[in-house]
Amino acid sequence: MTSVFENVLSPAVYFDRNFGIEAAKILPGEYYTTSREMLIVTVLGSCVAACLRDPVTRIGGMNHFMLPETDESLEAITGLPTRYGTFAMEMLINQMLKMGAQRSRIEAKIFGGGKVLHGFTVSDVGARNAEFVRHFLEVENIPVVAEDLLDIYPRKVYFFAQTGRVLVKKLRSVHNNTIIERERDYSARLRYQEPAGDVELFS
Repeated sequence: MTSVFENVLSPAVYFDRNFGIEAAKILPGEYYTTSREMLIVTVLGSCVAACLRDPVTRIGGMNHFMLPETDESLEAITGLPTRYGTFAMEMLINQMLKMGAQRSRIEAKIFGGGKVLHGFTVSDVGARNAEFVRHFLEVENIPVVAEDLLDIYPRKVYFFAQTGRVLVKKLRSVHNNTIIERERDYSARLRYQEPAGDVELFS
């Protein structure tokens, strides 16, 4: 159930027995914000995740997104891929601000962008995702205090929202194609849908 202490887009919330804490697992296209002592978990391939936190209010959140693949000439005209990434970032930031975070205090830790999807015709989608999230945060004056981007491995990211602690596990031996298949399906959906709407940052 969503409360004033959290805001969510389609999470799976469960009790993590390993860490002894309530956790929210997010999938591609989802985000989660909370002011409670919680763990936010995701698994990244080519996608990126931004873990944002206000260290004073201890409100934190994570998103998980990918820029859609498109023809470079079409991208220059429409700006569609950037709009997807901007929408994902602004949704997360705005939800944190609504919960009481201060825009000037937010700091970021960013992860993902691995080169794990093969057969994309335009470019290395992981590298494009990493470049986007770095550029967005620089433009918005949100400091990046830690990052683990690019490489060739999927990652499992554990974000302790109140403290800002992050654990990253590189999945060097993946015995199934779940991550890759999930991101391929997500990428395919992005090609045929518009972002839900324009979102403007407020302070």
